[in-house]
Amino acid sequence: MTAQRIDGNALAAGIRAEVAARTQRLVAQGLQPGLAVLLVGHDPASEVYVRHKVTDSQEAGFHSVLQRYPADLSQAALLGQVQALNADPRIHGILVQLPLPAHIAPHTVLAAIDPAKDVDGFHVANAGALMTGQPGFVPCTPLGCMKMLESIAYPLRGKHAVVIGRSNIVGKPLALLLLQQDATVTVCHSASTDLKAISLQADVLVAAVGKPRLVTADMVKPGAVVIDVGMNRDATGKLCGDVDFEPVCERASWITPVPGGVGPMTRAMLLANTLEAAERVAGWVS
Repeated sequence: MTAQRIDGNALAAGIRAEVAARTQRLVAQGLQPGLAVLLVGHDPASEVYVRHKVTDSQEAGFHSVLQRYPADLSQAALLGQVQALNADPRIHGILVQLPLPAHIAPHTVLAAIDPAKDVDGFHVANAGALMTGQPGFVPCTPLGCMKMLESIAYPLRGKHAVVIGRSNIVGKPLALLLLQQDATVTVCHSASTDLKAISLQADVLVAAVGKPRLVTADMVKPGAVVIDVGMNRDATGKLCGDVDFEPVCERASWITPVPGGVGPMTRAMLLANTLEAAERVAGWVS
């Protein structure tokens, strides 16, 4: 068995094209979606992520704003900038790039964002909406993972999904989305015992812990669908995921590559969420 690859680049390209087309219709009605990205400090990875996000939004036809600040920016000053963007009618989505410098409390900053402009889906109001099955913004990476499963028409009802990782950004919200599709969900983490025994039960295995090649072939049930959220550098500096890709390909039925898998979908979902925020303002979405 050799796993088929779920092509995140191709899927994301289709979503970006759809977003651009919907944006043109919205602009024709006099409303241009606006996305503001706030970057504090000079983290190299964040610089790359932000550059891609700004380029994506511009290509989609959005009003795009990038606000850069030095690493010593005070928390109060950052909160002031967030409040200004909350009040700006040209901005429909606000993204504060994480991580923030150590002296700034990320939960405090994220809580200051208007939930209607929280296109990252990190505000407690949107997290609560997801928990209770109410409308709200879903974090971009979990939403992208679900779109990838949808693209292969994988029937989740009654299947066992194992999520390795319990972060608020990926693991927890993805577990809730899988539950909404009637999967049986197990969440594993650093305190889980006998991870291999649990992962071998998975019809859908999601690795989202940030540890290079953590998931090896002997941890994968034959025929499983494997979603690799990890983005790491190995000892040689090579980009890799949380899954030992080539050996696992010989066990899985479907697999997401790194790069070219979940990453492009995360960026595409940010565009989709921002467009939805603007459409809500226009009254096109309830």
